[in-house]
Amino acid sequence: MDIVLMLLGFVLLVVGGDFLVRASVALSFKLNISKMVVGLTVVSFATSFPELLVSLNAALNGSPSIAINNVIGSNIANIGLVLGITALIGTIYVDSSFYKFNWPALMFFSLAFYYFLSNDHQLTAFEGAILFIGLVIFVILLLKKSNTANDDHDESLELQTGTSNFKIVIWFIIGGVALYFGADWLVNGAIVIAKQIGVSEAVISVSIIAVGTSVPELAASVIAVIRKEKAISLGNLIGSNIFNIGSVLGLTAMIKPIVIDDAQILSRDIIWMLVFAVILVPLALILKRHELKKTEGFVLIFMYGIFIYLAFMS
Repeated sequence: MDIVLMLLGFVLLVVGGDFLVRASVALSFKLNISKMVVGLTVVSFATSFPELLVSLNAALNGSPSIAINNVIGSNIANIGLVLGITALIGTIYVDSSFYKFNWPALMFFSLAFYYFLSNDHQLTAFEGAILFIGLVIFVILLLKKSNTANDDHDESLELQTGTSNFKIVIWFIIGGVALYFGADWLVNGAIVIAKQIGVSEAVISVSIIAVGTSVPELAASVIAVIRKEKAISLGNLIGSNIFNIGSVLGLTAMIKPIVIDDAQILSRDIIWMLVFAVILVPLALILKRHELKKTEGFVLIFMYGIFIYLAFMS
């Protein structure tokens, strides 16, 4: 029964994430927001919403390992699995803003998160507030940059403006309800299964739960690269990882401080998260400059496979 509950929660996260992304993109284009900002903010926040609900649910239910490793695992999966699969499907172009602003912002949040945890093995309400304020500053700077950037609108994206307001509201409601119950069932099922098979909650959350909450990112990125909406495909993943740290962990810690109860979170999992963040630049420059293609996709997926293997073998 617990496995069924967990699978149902997984499915609801997929369905809820899809509706939320669809509604968010439609609304943003009705408001005439640029594609770069859509990818880095609207779509990123929408695809990070499952992580937010899962982490909040886990923290409030006394499972800090799930709250922390859900975000760490999701950030790893977003780059290793989601970006890897997306690069296999189509070429991802890396523009100058990635090197000058987006990637440095990702590294700032990742390193700040690592410092806060390694300092006293917990994420306090004050530290959570710093991460959240940092996210607000990031969005403000991004909006200012977008005002001066030229952004062409694809015909496929402009079709989103024809979506009725009523349909957008319905999509938001369906997405929100599905994500709420999906997060609750997935976390509760995962906790019980972890105890039954003798695997720690940290391992379950960094693998199965993380992949489940990363499915919306996968759907959004694959659809974006197929439609050649390059500003959304990469921006969505970078933005989602920043939102995961700034909003998901920031808000969760502000509501209830998160204490690390598994040593491998610091000694293994968060190190892998930093490695996947750092490797983006050399991958984008070494083989095909400013492009991520099939070779880079294979490298990322192979690295992700090693991470999952080590997580379960430990």
